[in-house]
Amino acid sequence: MNKKTTYVAQAGMIAAVYAAATLATLILLQGLAWGPVQFRISEAVCVLAVFTPAAVPGLTVGCVIANLIALAVNGTGALGMLDVVFGSLATFAGALWCWKMREKPKLALLGPVIANALIVPAYLPLILQGLGYYTIPFTSIALDGMYLPMYLFGVVATGLGEALVMYVLGLPLLTALKRFGVVRQPDA
Repeated sequence: MNKKTTYVAQAGMIAAVYAAATLATLILLQGLAWGPVQFRISEAVCVLAVFTPAAVPGLTVGCVIANLIALAVNGTGALGMLDVVFGSLATFAGALWCWKMREKPKLALLGPVIANALIVPAYLPLILQGLGYYTIPFTSIALDGMYLPMYLFGVVATGLGEALVMYVLGLPLLTALKRFGVVRQPDA
């Protein structure tokens, strides 16, 4: 098989895994996959970008697909396109960081944490305000109409959720994939 075919196949498989895992998170964790607190189990597969550059477009396309489906399921309408565009941009930036920092895996996993913590909370208040609410989950604290507090809460909540996923789930996945040789980098 030639390198281009391998690259496209890897990217396609990674996109499918990311999209399926994200949608499973939507079903299992409901509002924790989308909302003021972000805890997407699928983000753990961002570790694949440490192994292959094909993960960068694969994860990005998987995020686009998952966010388009979620747009329809959640009924966010046109505002949901913010998540499709900017959420996918955050995934792209985090995956690219992982690939570029692959020689230092623990540092590489910080890329998705930072990208999601800074980008997602920037547009999420607009979506939630458009739907008519912004209440901190598990509380009755409403931040409606207060963009800066919504953004700052989102930075902390999204950053913590992403860090938990990347380091509690992703790092052991990375270690296991390396140990068992399941994923190997293609020849340069």
